[in-house]
Formats: sequence, structure tokens, C-alpha cells
Amino acid sequence: MQRVKLDEIDRRILHDLQENGRITNVELAKNAGISAPPCLRRVRALEESGYISGYHAQLNSESLGFGVTVFALVGLHSQAEADLNAFEDQVQRWPLVRECYMLAGENDFILKVVAKDWDAYQQFLTHELTAAPNVEHVKTSLGIRVSKFLPGVPVEMEGKTNTEDAL
Repeated sequence: MQRVKLDEIDRRILHDLQENGRITNVELAKNAGISAPPCLRRVRALEESGYISGYHAQLNSESLGFGVTVFALVGLHSQAEADLNAFEDQVQRWPLVRECYMLAGENDFILKVVAKDWDAYQQFLTHELTAAPNVEHVKTSLGIRVSKFLPGVPVEMEGKTNTEDAL
């Protein structure tokens, strides 16, 4: 996968797609100051080079009945590569786990877990997570509310700081 060198137009395209994945190619091109055909070619090149890894809809978890979000810090007995990989493979099979990050420090992983209610989370915790091979400890924190949610990364554009772009 060959990386293209990002210019100001590419950064504008990435910024706009990250803000609104349903933006039309015509509107995307207009914002970038180019016509639609080269804009589409640039989007395809950004996808092929790995700058854009996918598109998704942001769903409202509470509307779908998932009112509990828990962050679980997980420590393993062994940090051998095979054991880390085995835990990551297990995590892939748990639909309630929406995000998983390997950590450096006291804990080995942090999991973002969503559940219908506290009982459903406790069922997952006791029958799945703590029962998984190699799990030494789990420390959980219940999410109360989301104060900020910005998926992706801050895309810098020439002449603008992140603060200016947000205004």
C-alpha cells in the first residue's frame, strides 16, 4: 500500500469525510476547491493508500437499549506474545466489547463495554471476562455521561489551528 503525500486538498477531503461520511462527492469537491472527478480520484487514492480505513454510521446506544457503558482495565497473568494474542482473539468474539486497547503500565488492556443494563454487564463480567484464560484482574469504571466524542484524529490544515477549525 503506497502512501500518497498529503497536500492541502487531501487534508480538506479527509477533514470533511471524517466530519460527515455521507457528504456527496460534489459537495466534497466544492469544499476542496476542485471538480468532482478529480475529487473522487483523490478519495479512492486516500482509501487505497490506507488514510481512509472505512465508513460507518454513528448509532445512538441508548436508543438501541444499551444504557450502560463500562471501561474495564484488564491485567493478565502472562504478557507473552502468544497469551496477548489469545486474549485479543477472545475479545473479538465478545460483541459487548466495542473497543480494546493494549496498554503499557500496570494494566494490559482497556476495554469499552456496552450492555443493556448493569445486570447484563455483570453477567458478561463474571461469566465471560473474568472467566477467560489468563485474566488475573479486572477493574471497572462505569461511564456516567459522554462529555466529548470525536472519532478519528485532528486533521491539520494550512493556516488553521485545531481551535480555529472548531469555531
